[in-house]
Amino acid sequence: MPMIAMTISNSMREQQHELFGDGSELDAEEDIISEEMKEAVEELPRNDFKVDEIIDETILDMDQIATFLKELENFKPSQDKKLRALLNLLKKDSVLQKHKLLIFSEFKDTARYLRNQLEEEGISGIEEIDSANSSDRSDVICRFSPYYNESSSTELVEKGEKEIRVLISTDILSEGLNLQDATRLINYDLHWNPVRLMQRIGRIDRRLDPETEEKILADHPDQEKLRRTIQYWNILPPEELDNLLKLYHTVSKKTLRISKTFGIEGKKLLTPDDEYDDLKDFTDSYEGKLSPIEDMHLELQALFKNDPELEGKLNNLPLKVFSGKEHPKTNTRAVFFCYALPAKEQTDSESDEEKWSLEAGTTQWYLYDLASEKIIEESVEIINLIRSEPDTPRKCVIEQQTLTDIRSKLDKHV
Repeated sequence: MPMIAMTISNSMREQQHELFGDGSELDAEEDIISEEMKEAVEELPRNDFKVDEIIDETILDMDQIATFLKELENFKPSQDKKLRALLNLLKKDSVLQKHKLLIFSEFKDTARYLRNQLEEEGISGIEEIDSANSSDRSDVICRFSPYYNESSSTELVEKGEKEIRVLISTDILSEGLNLQDATRLINYDLHWNPVRLMQRIGRIDRRLDPETEEKILADHPDQEKLRRTIQYWNILPPEELDNLLKLYHTVSKKTLRISKTFGIEGKKLLTPDDEYDDLKDFTDSYEGKLSPIEDMHLELQALFKNDPELEGKLNNLPLKVFSGKEHPKTNTRAVFFCYALPAKEQTDSESDEEKWSLEAGTTQWYLYDLASEKIIEESVEIINLIRSEPDTPRKCVIEQQTLTDIRSKLDKHV
């Protein structure tokens, strides 16, 4: 199996060379498959696997990826809406035009791309750091944040070193470093792990040392107002891409849960309207208008108000209860599922034993469309398909075996 990995690696290198040529000096030093990954490869008995089929399928996947990369060769930075949004922000914001700024990207290729594009736009004082060029990391940190790393702007000049104004970095700098010379931060990518987002912000949102602050203001009196506040921006995906990746939805839900744990109520994380003190304000409200989710909550409250016994009846229903109705679209069939997803309980106990319960978890809706075999997870899209009135007739037309097969697919999906 290790030989297969090497074969695939060599093939990937050939594809890279065809697409991008020799590449940069940094890229030449990077292994597609690191030594750590090679050492972690487990020796498996060849006869237990259809190795030829595995290799063929893998190469087909690589060919498809190469096709995608070939398409990207036609892509121009001028077409990059996300980059344009960043550049507009840097050029229009008076603070970002001349003061320290930390930009985070999840990917080193994106970080390098940003550096090149910002330099082409005439933005000076830029440095980029990632896992491949981390040998000068301490030097970069000191030149970007000299005062909180036992130096100063004056000392850098005396040493003939150029101070960094804009630092672009991957998450290699997201913890354990003092970068408080800066008060502005941009998350160009939303990391899938919200803990990473908090660690990024924590690089500049840290305890300020009074003596160090005095030194900064003595050398840079124009920063007096800046030292009082921390500001950061998140470059969110375009709406159409956001719907595809569901990135914002995933990160925002996790972020709220973690923000409560870390006790930062009253602050914002993803957008200026985020309120940790009120969960529904974050997930449901937009520009002061009721969201579809909020409308659903109000509809449920109205049902309970009109029928005071309804809530008790629903709570007493057995799990896996089943029913059916006619689909609002003709010649269309679908199956609706409501899953109670357990979660690990948060306890103060020092025991290593983990406790999971439905009470600590969440409820998730799914709708499986039989024709497209698509699984819909957005409740605002599902609600109109399953909404029923008291006189809605019960109708079940899907065969039991089909229901069993669909349930199996949903279990795997969840």
